[in-house]
Amino acid sequence: MNSSRNFGMKILATSVITLIGTSAMADDIHTALSDATAWADLNLRYESVEQDNALEDASALTLRTRLGFSSGSVNGFSFTAEVEDSRIVLGQDEFTVGPTGFNVGEYSVIADPETTEVDQAFIQYKADNFTAKVGRQVITLDDHRFVGHVGWRQDRQTFDAVSAKYAASENLSLFYSYLYKRNRIFAEAADLDSKDHILHATYTSKIGKFVGYAYLLEIDSDTDNALDTYGVSYDGKTKGEKVNWAYGAEFATQSSESGAGETATDFDASYLNAYLAASFSGVTAKVDYEILGSDDGQYGFLTPLATLHKFNGWTDQFLGTPAQGLKDLKFSLSGGLAGGKWLLAYHDFTADDSSNGVDDLGSEINVQYTKKFAGKYNFGIKYGTYDAGDIKVDANRFWMWVGTRF
Repeated sequence: MNSSRNFGMKILATSVITLIGTSAMADDIHTALSDATAWADLNLRYESVEQDNALEDASALTLRTRLGFSSGSVNGFSFTAEVEDSRIVLGQDEFTVGPTGFNVGEYSVIADPETTEVDQAFIQYKADNFTAKVGRQVITLDDHRFVGHVGWRQDRQTFDAVSAKYAASENLSLFYSYLYKRNRIFAEAADLDSKDHILHATYTSKIGKFVGYAYLLEIDSDTDNALDTYGVSYDGKTKGEKVNWAYGAEFATQSSESGAGETATDFDASYLNAYLAASFSGVTAKVDYEILGSDDGQYGFLTPLATLHKFNGWTDQFLGTPAQGLKDLKFSLSGGLAGGKWLLAYHDFTADDSSNGVDDLGSEINVQYTKKFAGKYNFGIKYGTYDAGDIKVDANRFWMWVGTRF
């Protein structure tokens, strides 16, 4: 009798514990869903390209849609998922996307393929000064020069990664990520498995921001390869009575190795950037000098994870650095007009190491105007014209877009 009663008590106790556990879990799920957020992000864009070559002029009208969901936090854990879709609109498809095999060899390139894919899907843990993410995620560092999301394109770049960020103090922030896949802008056909290590440290002080980094990249393939970059940067600001100043500098070294045996290659190159900007009467004038160095005219400094469209001109002539390297002297003016923002920029391109008859790499003019309206909508128009030098051909690109997020 006692044994039966004891058995019954155990069953009752187990049931109560299970019920309590189930109830607690149900509460956690309810909290996560109650605190969840969802969003939609749409961007309709027209782009045209003219190049002085045998390719037909290109034009594209595409609509990019992102639908996302982020749960609330339970014991520091949360989940984010986002789906991205890019579609051709009204049959405006006179353009080429080489990696996907779309109209290859017919038109100039507009890198906005039709695609539907998972843009983000990661679990996050956050506690005090520490944040970790596992899964597909957006990673951007500094000004996107070395690691960015290429958000200008309709199919932006994300990474399958494990990442961690730690605020060691009020002034010092540390970041590390291991990237095991690069989800690039040409849909899944051009994604790359990788074994990349991203290390980044930021220290802020009264005199400005200091950054140190190491980007150790390797494509996970059957070929030996390594692209290792180490660098430091500084950015500062000074406020005056009539003029506010911004200034900065950055330096990095890079080694590139690929292949084995007699076919092995080993190159070294350096990177330098310095800028000075003055803001007065609502206008900012800036001069920026950037050098992507060369190794004796055989190899140019590379930034394969960068938001490349943001740098060296909007006509995208230098998404890959020439073997002779690249010097970019840039002058720009920006300000406000009619409730929006305008920008005018001029680039003068030359080789870092003149060789094989390559020295003058041309020049480019960029113009842009953007404006927000009706609360949640944004409109933009921009134009880039490139005047070729010793290599490449003259090119013009035009964009107009409208977008919203809700």
